[in-house]
Amino acid sequence: MGHFYFIRHGQTVWNVEGKICGATDIDLTELGHQQAIETGRKILEEGIHADEILYSPLMRAAKTAMHISEMTGIPAREEPRLIEQSFGKWEGTARGGEAFRKDKENFCTRYGDGESMLHLAQRIYNLLDDIRAESDEKTYILVAHNGISRVVQSYFNDMTNEEYAAFGIPNCCIMRYDFQG
Repeated sequence: MGHFYFIRHGQTVWNVEGKICGATDIDLTELGHQQAIETGRKILEEGIHADEILYSPLMRAAKTAMHISEMTGIPAREEPRLIEQSFGKWEGTARGGEAFRKDKENFCTRYGDGESMLHLAQRIYNLLDDIRAESDEKTYILVAHNGISRVVQSYFNDMTNEEYAAFGIPNCCIMRYDFQG
């Protein structure tokens, strides 16, 4: 069976400030741009092969993907299903807030006008099923967000709610996922 790679976007101002970004369209910092360029170099140095980059429509992921595409020559296209989860009323608030942490324990919660974990998982699992169906012919790099990384991890691994909530990857980290059977 095939595989794909997942990369979280480069650093944003709200990452530095410890704020919840969610579906708010926050730009990269200068370091975020450099992280994306370095990730493109790393892909070349490590000989990572991919046929296409799929990226979230939010500018932090789109710009990360464009830097990687420019560095590697891998074509890139927007994939709307990779947009980060909308955390509704919590966006722009402190990431470590107790009320937000407690709210996140309820996978059906929509955070006011946001998106539940269950709805998020549905769209990402559907995307991963589509990628799996093509994985013998194509290898993708997905450029998206930390919230998306949790769902991807849960697609491949059993996780408790606590493990799911605590999972995260650093900006511009490259993760490989292999489809089994």
